[in-house]
Amino acid sequence: MKKKYVVIIGIILFILVALVSIGIYNMIEEKSNKYEIEPIKQYNYFVLKQDKVYGVIDKKGNIIIPPEYSEIKIPNPEKAVFVCYQGEEIKIFNEKKEPILGEYNKAQPIRLKNISSDLMYEKSVLKYEKDGKYGLITFEGKEIAKPIYDEIDSLSYKEGELLVKQNEKYGVITIKGNKKVEIAYDEVKVDEYYTDENHYEYAGYIVLVKTEEGYRYGYLNHKGKKVWDTEYNEISRVTEIQENDNFYLIFAKNGQYGIAKNDQQILGNEYQSIQYDETNKVFVIEKSKKYGIANLEGKVILPVQYSEIDITGIYLYAKDEQGTTVYNSNGTQVNVDANVAILDTTSEKYKIKINNQKGTQYGVIDEEGKQLIEEQYNYIEYLHNNYFIVSNENGKLGIIDDKGATKVEINHDSLQRIQDTNLIQATLTESKITEIYSETMEKICEMQNATIEVEDDHIKVYNDSEVKYFSKEGKELKNTEVYARNQLFVTVKDEKYGFMDKSGKVVVDYKYDKAYEFNSYGFATIEKDGKWGAINEQGEEVVAPTYEIRETKEPSFIGSYYRVTYGFGEFYYTNTK
Repeated sequence: MKKKYVVIIGIILFILVALVSIGIYNMIEEKSNKYEIEPIKQYNYFVLKQDKVYGVIDKKGNIIIPPEYSEIKIPNPEKAVFVCYQGEEIKIFNEKKEPILGEYNKAQPIRLKNISSDLMYEKSVLKYEKDGKYGLITFEGKEIAKPIYDEIDSLSYKEGELLVKQNEKYGVITIKGNKKVEIAYDEVKVDEYYTDENHYEYAGYIVLVKTEEGYRYGYLNHKGKKVWDTEYNEISRVTEIQENDNFYLIFAKNGQYGIAKNDQQILGNEYQSIQYDETNKVFVIEKSKKYGIANLEGKVILPVQYSEIDITGIYLYAKDEQGTTVYNSNGTQVNVDANVAILDTTSEKYKIKINNQKGTQYGVIDEEGKQLIEEQYNYIEYLHNNYFIVSNENGKLGIIDDKGATKVEINHDSLQRIQDTNLIQATLTESKITEIYSETMEKICEMQNATIEVEDDHIKVYNDSEVKYFSKEGKELKNTEVYARNQLFVTVKDEKYGFMDKSGKVVVDYKYDKAYEFNSYGFATIEKDGKWGAINEQGEEVVAPTYEIRETKEPSFIGSYYRVTYGFGEFYYTNTK
């Protein structure tokens, strides 16, 4: 008996040690895969272009690198690391124009792909070449990946991760130099899963290998762990299902589609097509031109026997030889007219009702089905509170409340919510008038030929002759409130522009045809007789209005240089007149 107990205890200890070892290994592996994207708090350096050659200026307009190179790249505008090209020759300098990075004189920035930003390069690493192979270094010259790769490139969508090639195979490493995806595939791409909060952090990897039978796909989760082997003809992630810890895949094998949730197949490969409906969170499945419905657990809730399944709003409309039967998203038949569709809104209080009996007409019902607004509009969209955008038979737009009362006249050509606010922008095309309405549908602004710009903490509305500012709640603001850190502010008198200080004293006389507030670098743009210039924070003309600038309606200056944006968000400064 004692021996038996000893054996059992030994087995238990062995299992515990194994579990602890696995846990420690997983922790180490997870830690090695972590990396941080370096934040950019301010721009200190900018590319300068003069007479088709390039240099560098700082945020005060001082020349740091004289314009004498065929190209210059600044991978991190906070740091003085300037990659200067002269034909095929590469030199890297600091802010004193001293050569840096020593032996890594062929180092280059790594351009990002499919990243929405004017910061176009990895912000903390450079790739370098040695004997035809590539490695990674930091901006301080520390080697973080030896030159063992045939290629190093950015991985689309995933800043901080790099696609590497070795012996004709691809994998992924991080900007820390750690391996994220084994270098074993003929292709690696991101599944494009995105959330507003985490961006592409929880996106996984679709990998491909070439076989004698053709291309075969597999799948790795966002940590780089293999979940599905490379044995499928096709794989795609259902990116509309916003669950960071779960992923749904639609994959094909031998021309037949199935569904997986994480590492479990929940619907077999026996369908000719599978489509996901985000509203009802169901899959439309098709076999031999017959259709059915499966839920997120892979259960078939409507058999594959219908000639057509139409999904409009919260109901499923299944057609067969007997006609159309209406079901809810659980697959339960409901007593709803087949000519009526119900759409959810972002409010639990309201649903949009669409009646197709006499053309397509929209109305509104409450959560209990009570009619609030009759089906009399060509379109209805819920806004917020108790307000709805409506369209009449002439295609004109307006806003009504849940009692049908008009709050914004139904005579506008376009009408939409202003980004990141509950304010409404309405336009009249013929008169070129833009109106802005508050959250309670009070008109707070009307301007002809207006441009609207949404900043971090306010909204700017302007045309050629006036500028107005509003908080995101709709309160009108003075320029002294919006630009509280500035010393001087634009002021207008008799259609001429000048600048005043915080006390209201005019410091720069009313002599310009147009002027803009000071930017974050301490320069304000001025215009006179169709030509542009800039003043500094002391009210002195850094450059008189001599530039003819057609690239933008509102040029921005640093010293005597103005900004030119080109390509995919990249920009430089120039003094070309």
